[in-house]
Amino acid sequence: MFSQRKFYKAYVSPSDPCCPIEVKSYETPPQLYIGFQPPGLPQYPTVKEALYRGTLWPALFSPYESPYKRGETDE
Repeated sequence: MFSQRKFYKAYVSPSDPCCPIEVKSYETPPQLYIGFQPPGLPQYPTVKEALYRGTLWPALFSPYESPYKRGETDE
């Protein structure tokens, strides 16, 4: 499976007075990976769950994960 979080190494200036963040990240939305909506795309079984997730289709659900969370990364 693909990861929606992408990483890149930022430029660190030698004269920067702050502590540098050497590896930065950003998230890409799932719409980038789906061209046209395929017919028969699965939907959430209940309206309550779809409203809770913010979308009717599980393929378009993208939970926010903090970039500062410690743990394993998918680099």
